Amino acid sequence: MVAIKADAYGHGYLKAANALADADALAVASYEEAAQLRFAGERRPVVVLGGILDLQEARGAAEQRLQIVMHDYSQLDVLAELEPALALDVWVKVDSGMHRLGFAPADLDEVEQRLAARPNIRLLGWMTHLACADDLQNDFTRKQLTVFEQATAGRPGDRSIANSAGIVAWPESHADWVRPGIMLYGSAPIIDHWPADFDLQPVMTLQSKLIAVHEIKAGESIGYGQTWTCPEAMPVGVVGIGYGDGYPRHAPNGTPVWVGGTTVPMVGRVSMDMICVDLRGSPQARVGDTVELWGANVEADRVARAAGTISYELFCRLTGRVEFIYESE
Repeated sequence: MVAIKADAYGHGYLKAANALADADALAVASYEEAAQLRFAGERRPVVVLGGILDLQEARGAAEQRLQIVMHDYSQLDVLAELEPALALDVWVKVDSGMHRLGFAPADLDEVEQRLAARPNIRLLGWMTHLACADDLQNDFTRKQLTVFEQATAGRPGDRSIANSAGIVAWPESHADWVRPGIMLYGSAPIIDHWPADFDLQPVMTLQSKLIAVHEIKAGESIGYGQTWTCPEAMPVGVVGIGYGDGYPRHAPNGTPVWVGGTTVPMVGRVSMDMICVDLRGSPQARVGDTVELWGANVEADRVARAAGTISYELFCRLTGRVEFIYESE
């Protein structure tokens, strides 16, 4: 059950759905995302992780044969109003300890009874979400697995637990359905690890061009706020990308950038349309050269770690000014 919510983590949900042709089901966050997939002709099972908000969405989900995740009593109330002629498939989300969405284990008997009272509702199974699976030193994942196992024991239907981190690090979480997300896009799902540790390959390459190269004297500062000063006379490159394109404004001096076959550090503050790079390590670089901000040569995880964020945010925040070019083998 592949996660292509948030426009496939910024990669383009239709392109991702087509590329993931072997997936058994697609998972999105909202009814709107699921409806867009159906409108585009997607016929595989589509699971709406956030469930439905009102009767209109419940009707639409039934008509479009969507699978809905139930996590709140208000949703059960909506189902009670759904016309008997409209059939709907549902999962039940169990709060095993993350305390974000889901029914408490003590509530599952009532939930199951209320769903069973509706002949037009088919219960597919039980689902939960792992809060700390990315941290191999945290025993909370095992506690969640125990809570979930005990809460769903003897109940009919499939089980779905594992996110990307669960898939690679917690085999006991695999159950009937796994839900890979960030690993699909080539990013490491485990703290203090890199994509190569799990043989993951980047899907997205963010590139721009060098638009200027200057020789700057020692002691001169670069960019807004004078946040970086040249320690010696040196070449500084200007790259045509900035926070107006989604590159993180908070990326600090030293954030890795790939220029001319070499990784060099970014220097100075990120502006709306430009960043600057220290070209002492790439003296052959010239105006017009391709610059990689992340991809095969500079992992998005490394950029994210330098910027104090996660690759998810880097991927999702790219703006409409960025041209997307899709390649296939």
